Amino acid sequence: MIYVQTHYRFGITTKEGAEGVTFDLSWREVVAGQGPNVNSLKAVEGILKVQDNSFLHTPVGYKKDEKSLNSKEDEWVGKCEVIHVAIVCAGYNSSRSVVTLIKSILFYRKNPLHLHVMGDSKAHLILTTLFSSWNIPQMDYSFYKADSVLDEVSWIPNKHYSGVYGLLKLTLPRALPPSLTKVIILDTDVTFATDIAQLWARFHKMEQEQALGLVENQSDWYLGKLWKNHRPWPALGRGYNTGVILMDLSKLRKINWAHLWRMIAERDLQTMLSTSLADQDIFNAVITQNQHILHEIPCQWNVQLSDNTRSESCYTEVIDLKVIHWNSPKKLRVKNKHAEFFRNLHLTFLEYDGNLLRRELFGCGGNATISSIHLSTPVQLVSAIEQMNEDDPCYEFSLAKYTKYRTHLFYLDYEYEVDSSENNSNDVTLVAQLSMDRLQMIQSLAKHWEGPISLALYMSDTEAQQFLSFVLSCDTLSQRKNIGYHIVYKEGVSTTCRYGS
Repeated sequence: MIYVQTHYRFGITTKEGAEGVTFDLSWREVVAGQGPNVNSLKAVEGILKVQDNSFLHTPVGYKKDEKSLNSKEDEWVGKCEVIHVAIVCAGYNSSRSVVTLIKSILFYRKNPLHLHVMGDSKAHLILTTLFSSWNIPQMDYSFYKADSVLDEVSWIPNKHYSGVYGLLKLTLPRALPPSLTKVIILDTDVTFATDIAQLWARFHKMEQEQALGLVENQSDWYLGKLWKNHRPWPALGRGYNTGVILMDLSKLRKINWAHLWRMIAERDLQTMLSTSLADQDIFNAVITQNQHILHEIPCQWNVQLSDNTRSESCYTEVIDLKVIHWNSPKKLRVKNKHAEFFRNLHLTFLEYDGNLLRRELFGCGGNATISSIHLSTPVQLVSAIEQMNEDDPCYEFSLAKYTKYRTHLFYLDYEYEVDSSENNSNDVTLVAQLSMDRLQMIQSLAKHWEGPISLALYMSDTEAQQFLSFVLSCDTLSQRKNIGYHIVYKEGVSTTCRYGS
């Protein structure tokens, strides 16, 4: 059994197959190539039906009705139509959530993507390095400095844990390029369970004045019944959640969105004093007075796992959902009837080998390179690679010097500023590199060196999660903020070159 790169999915080829047979396999077993020779594989998170060497994803227990079988929604999205996605990201830790979100989108996607990331300088450094080294075909990205629009929202008192960055989605119609007419806006704590093109297709269902596509809020927050004297912001019924937004930028610009939301926010803040749910409160206040701009999206596109959620009423089977939203401060620790299933799906993408997502969308042009060895490599290096002897036992080892490894800088929170005072002008940083088998040495190293440390860790995606758990559970390491952890992801099979006998 070997893995091959199909048009949009990693398929499995077998010499002999048992058509129509279903076997229980986890995603990790599928990725590792384990299990019997079959043409149909049932994974923990869904059924992967292998037909013509491509995966067709049908959730376990999900039965499509005749209407959905005959749906033409997918035809509304051109084969190579670019899907634009915008996110707001700030700080070191939030970049990890972005990676999991992007993995889930890439796993199912069939169209080119363009990511629009608004963030601070920390997120810019981390994600620029990550995306350039990831080298994903047909995925472009643009960064926008949050500093340029912070003044537009920093005047708003906000009690939400996201701080001022939780208000920046309000500024996107002005901050994004005028040439961009529509975009899907996502919180970084969502996980996709289907092709994002299906969500993009819903733009075609928006009527003439509808500019915002939102899913109804799945808690009683805006009903004001959660506790005594609870006074939420104005909203229609239960209100609407802003973790997933279809935003028609051209329509919002025509109605002078920047003036509209600010006028309503200034008026409501006179009585509300501050926002509790950041931008969501203001979006709902605007919709209350401008119902014509709202397009309601089916609840499966934003299954909210918040405290006091009523999301279970949204689906009859646990896998009817399309997007999972971890919108509780507790995140994966949130209590829910199907929380274990949701966590398993999220963890699948968390540990999924990002290198496997470097697959080309055939027929869509763009960068056709699916290797970590870029075509932009200088001619002399390409020539050097061609002259290498593939029969050399150290071929893979020698090839590594031409490889650009996927790199995630500052994997954990980092706080350190050089003290420029006269007594500390010669500060020294300890630099080291290690892999998973040397992980225990970090704790000993940190005990003996109190100064700044920069560590490059060569790991797989799964090992990176084990490393994260190790650091967060260690008192010595979890309290240190002057250690920069930089993950360099493994490429292919690790090779050891041995000379002599």
